[in-house]
Amino acid sequence: MPRFQPFSGLRYGPEIPLDQVIAPPYDVVGPDERARLAARHWANAIHVELPVDDAKAGLDRYEHAARVFTAWRGEGVVEPETSPVFYAYRMTSPDTTSVTGVIGALGCEPPGGDVLPHEQTIPKDTTDRLDLLRACRANLSPIWGLSLTPGLSEAYRPEGEPDAHAVDDQGVVHSLWVLDDPAIVDEVARGVSASPVVIADGHHRYETAVRYQAERRAANGGSPGDFDLVMAFIVELAEDQLSVGPIHRTIAGAPSDLDLIEAFQSWFDTVHAGPADEQVVEAIDASDALALVLSDGVWLLSPRREAYETAGSDLDSSLVALVTDKIGGVQLGYHHHWHTAFSAVTTGTAQAALLLRPVTVRQIRDWAQARRRMPPKSTYFRPKPRTGMVFRPVED
Repeated sequence: MPRFQPFSGLRYGPEIPLDQVIAPPYDVVGPDERARLAARHWANAIHVELPVDDAKAGLDRYEHAARVFTAWRGEGVVEPETSPVFYAYRMTSPDTTSVTGVIGALGCEPPGGDVLPHEQTIPKDTTDRLDLLRACRANLSPIWGLSLTPGLSEAYRPEGEPDAHAVDDQGVVHSLWVLDDPAIVDEVARGVSASPVVIADGHHRYETAVRYQAERRAANGGSPGDFDLVMAFIVELAEDQLSVGPIHRTIAGAPSDLDLIEAFQSWFDTVHAGPADEQVVEAIDASDALALVLSDGVWLLSPRREAYETAGSDLDSSLVALVTDKIGGVQLGYHHHWHTAFSAVTTGTAQAALLLRPVTVRQIRDWAQARRRMPPKSTYFRPKPRTGMVFRPVED
């Protein structure tokens, strides 16, 4: 079963304004946001999470990140815990919904173990994260895992005022509690180890950690070390512990003479829902309906039984692929918010948008227990843990 243990984290010292130095995970930060974060504070986590070359010093981005992180440690910008601990971590959105989990070190396992990939991944170069791990010798941001252990959240339920607190640019409150009571540490470790862990977010970072583990084991004769684990944010797979959003699609590059409504009618019953305006599209998104948005209208899509049978799945991502996979030359775009998908249609950069329904916790659990991977871009777990709440050294 999964290995999960406490670690001595590095956290920003009390004189550093945490609101000014936390950053989103590297893979959701564009160039403009990266520049804003870097200018916000000289110790913003983006300087190491998404580094740039230092031409003046003749350093590439990984060498630059390593120099910065080493300096932070040496100058007390980030300070170590006095002993290994777990961290309860809660993210509270402006609408008061919250996600609470526990940060610890998760054992790296080869494929076939009890750390399960949640969905298929789109091929991506992982050498960037590997080079950064080699240089900084630290896990800078946690992967996100889902535990199948019922009632796990009771083991790390935080109490009292948090030990660290910050608010991000979207108004999400990030709170961290140090869990150092031996009984709680033991209960959390046993709870996570009791069931498989499903990787919800951070597949590429987990694959990087496994590659680094193999690399270090080969170099040191197979001796164990910090590299055998990776920092992970573990949340119980339960309805009241998660917020899962959809990932909508846009379609571009389809033949100009293709009737998209007719194409979808091969597998779906369609109902015209109204004009393609913001009010209609927002209402459909709020109702968690499956819909096709064209420039001249919106159609609700109801999958027929043969669609489920052919797709072998009840996931919207699988069902709409029955059509999109057969359209020659199509380019799919992926959007976390209905508004950006809709805007792509209204501005003409996409021919259509597909509003998908969120995957349910039951679906995630069923697929995990069957050890099946969901299709790529099936789920969007929100909000995102912030880099900078805690770092994990990988010393050996």
